[in-house]
Amino acid sequence: MPVFKLRIPAPDLHAGRAASDLLSDLVAPQALAVTLFEDAPRGFVVEAYYDADPGLATIERALAWLDRRLGPAVVVAVPDLNWVAMSQAALPPVVAGRFIVHGSHDRARVGLRPNAIEIEAGEAFGTGHNATTSGCLEALAETARSRRFSRVLDLGCGTAVLAIAAARALPNAQVLACDNDPIATAVARANAHINRVAARVRVVTASGFAHPLLCRPQRFDLVLANILPRPLIALAPSMRRAVRPDGIVVLSGILNEQAREVTAIYRSAGFRLVRKRQLSGWTVLTLARR
Repeated sequence: MPVFKLRIPAPDLHAGRAASDLLSDLVAPQALAVTLFEDAPRGFVVEAYYDADPGLATIERALAWLDRRLGPAVVVAVPDLNWVAMSQAALPPVVAGRFIVHGSHDRARVGLRPNAIEIEAGEAFGTGHNATTSGCLEALAETARSRRFSRVLDLGCGTAVLAIAAARALPNAQVLACDNDPIATAVARANAHINRVAARVRVVTASGFAHPLLCRPQRFDLVLANILPRPLIALAPSMRRAVRPDGIVVLSGILNEQAREVTAIYRSAGFRLVRKRQLSGWTVLTLARR
């Protein structure tokens, strides 16, 4: 099966990060992998890989809102190689709050640090390089400094990077991770074992809160949900039922212009806004249940 590479020059690091974050989170076309590299003095290049031609017109429409003076996009067919693993193997470690997320190629260099999290290249979302994930990690680190939590949920866990981080930051907490994709939950279980937290991170396959372990009222005092605005909005009533009074919810996967709507829905569902942080065009909301 042919693989297609999209290449976009960026004038600076900020523009490159904004473009790579957006391409990573597009559902259609959905990238197999997205990378950002330095290219000549002060210049950068974004490359994304697809299993079908993404269509330049579609990509250009998606990038138009960034207004970052990006160079012309080019799509070329490339040999059928494992581009997901190859591109992610080139990614450097990412520092987010107290955590450092790395691949197996950096295990010897950073893997022994107390808050290091190893995430292998694979088929699930969440390596820490996207602003939505790093923003969640920063919010988790900040929240864990001031509160103790006993039951944590990573909703839409992908690789389980947030669940693993919660287990590291909250050594007395039991952590539940769920995703509606069985491939993602298989990856999540493997990552929990790799990071030596499998005894405290349980992984289940479920859509939303539709699982016996998730539907008990007021079960969780911390929920981390890095998904998309539409599912977040739809889940607001269930989120309120699942979270204890004064429990914390961290929501991500929200573009800056979508944050007001999501905040309003959660306020009407019985939450108050604790903090809003913005990173590269994305918003992370920390809310408390009233």
